[in-house]
Amino acid sequence: MRPDDWYLTDDVHGFLARAEGFLHARPALHTIPLTVTEALRTRGAHAYGAGVPVFGVLERAGEVRAAFFQTPPRRLNLTPLNPAEADALAVRLAGLGHALPGVGADRDTAAAFAESWRRHTGVTTTLHERQRLYRLGALTPPEPRPEGRSRIAGEQDRDQLLGWYAGFVADIGGSAPEDAGSWVDTRIAHGRVTLWEDPDGVPVSMAGLTPMVAGQIRVAPVYTPAHLRGRGYAGAATAEVSRAALAAGASDVLLFTDLANPTSNGLYQRIGYRPVADFAVYDFRAGPMTSRR
Repeated sequence: MRPDDWYLTDDVHGFLARAEGFLHARPALHTIPLTVTEALRTRGAHAYGAGVPVFGVLERAGEVRAAFFQTPPRRLNLTPLNPAEADALAVRLAGLGHALPGVGADRDTAAAFAESWRRHTGVTTTLHERQRLYRLGALTPPEPRPEGRSRIAGEQDRDQLLGWYAGFVADIGGSAPEDAGSWVDTRIAHGRVTLWEDPDGVPVSMAGLTPMVAGQIRVAPVYTPAHLRGRGYAGAATAEVSRAALAAGASDVLLFTDLANPTSNGLYQRIGYRPVADFAVYDFRAGPMTSRR
């Protein structure tokens, strides 16, 4: 295939006009592009970063075969590609001078694109994280249930959520939004963060939900401060938001885990989540070849 087979745009509406049906056809596997493009469509081009986003669609015989997006400074996100498709995209983006910090996709696609990007640009590629996507089956609240109760986060929790979100981002090695306050305010306004409180009413854990798009809702983020972990708080909060997602009518309730953390993977499976697919995230770092360009 040719690099020019990829249609590129910086307009989320134009992208969705071509790719929305494709993304909706497999909502679980496409949960990240669905939720990110919905935020960009409703909140504006800078909802996920300071730079101009870029989107791409691969079409064959009038049908969409694959899609991608990047919201700088975040990594490129890809739907499944074969090695030839990944290589053609790497050639196209490298030829246009795009500087990518990394890539996230299903395991095989991410590995293929990272290798192509390394060959065409000279960057050093490093596996940042192996992830597993889970889908909720039969919800089974954790036993024993920790003492305390759940409640929806409100305005009085804003500072708490700002601090915890920063902690969550640091834990996963990610990059926070340009305006973390907007991130928090949006979720408070729509009731999309649930707190677990101890018996004294002190918040000890949080679990959030993405908006419902194409029938799917993703649990994210889940965070417990380090000194409070291991007490069942995250499992209880996750079970509560999972129940809320089902009550809202979601046909797919999803979440991602870090495969390097067996504790969280075991926890979510005990609650009722079942594996769907494995993903990988790579970081790119400029090397000698790129510095001479």
